[in-house]
Order: sequence, then C-alpha cells, then structure tokens
Amino acid sequence: MTFPRTFSHIGISVTDLEKAVEFYTQTLGWYVIMPPTEIVADDSAIGVMCNDVFGEGWGRFKIAHLATGDKIGVELFEFDNAEKRENNFEYWKTGVFHFCVQDPDVEGLAKRIVENGGKQRMPVREYYPGEKPYRMVYCEDPFGNLIEIYSHSYELTYSAGAYQSK
Repeated sequence: MTFPRTFSHIGISVTDLEKAVEFYTQTLGWYVIMPPTEIVADDSAIGVMCNDVFGEGWGRFKIAHLATGDKIGVELFEFDNAEKRENNFEYWKTGVFHFCVQDPDVEGLAKRIVENGGKQRMPVREYYPGEKPYRMVYCEDPFGNLIEIYSHSYELTYSAGAYQSK
C-alpha cells in the first residue's frame, strides 16, 4: 500500500566533526543523541554494514547523531579523507543539494549562521511580497552544506500556489 512515509534522518559529511556538532547544537539548537564516535573497518555488525555501504577499504570515520526539534535524526560524518567541495552548489547534478529548516525569525537565524562560521548566500526573499509574510533564504554551514530557512511550514507555503502569477 502507498502512503506518505515519515522522514527519519539525513546524513551530512563534514571536515571537522566536533566543530559540526558545536555548530548545529549552538546555531540550530539540535541536540546530541550520540556524541562523536569512531567507527573502524572490522568484522563487527557496524563494520560489515559499512562495507556494504562504502565498499571495501573505507578504513575508519567518525560519526555523531543529533536530532531536530521535531525528532528528525541528523547523522554527521567525518571521513579520514574529508575535503570541502570546490563547488558546493552543483544543483544541476543529481542528489541532495540542500536541506531546509523552519524558523519564524529567518533573518535572526541567518545572522546566527554567519556569526557561527557559516555564510548567507542571498538576501531574505518573500514568496508573496506585500500579501503574505512567507520568507526564505539560502545559507551554508561552515563546511559548505546548504541550509535553506523557511519562515512558515512547507505545506502552508506551497499550498497557496507560490509560483503562480497574478
């Protein structure tokens, strides 16, 4: 049977796990479920599972588990050969290019992201200028991962037909 599944978690690669945990807990208020832990290639259940996912020869990595206010999991990964992408915004290529959080104070959260080592990529924009208070902005974490911020829920923003012209 087809029905809407709930979202469980997202995995994000970073170049400094401890700094990422600090950024996401202090900036977005996410909380730690499991602190930074090292995983090594071995014959344990997690080692075998990682062989299935990453292939043989991955060696080791560090991982931390966080959760959002609405109980969505966030896995932060730091691999031994972690490197920041030269171009972190190849939106035309397949794959996830951003994730979005909701905060009624879009400007305030964007400012905190910048103050904590991130970047604001654009000015705050309105979906319905002068008509409805729906706002958004794209930012980056200190590792180049894109974070979009919405002032209102996804359903509320798009159920009104955000892209229709008058």
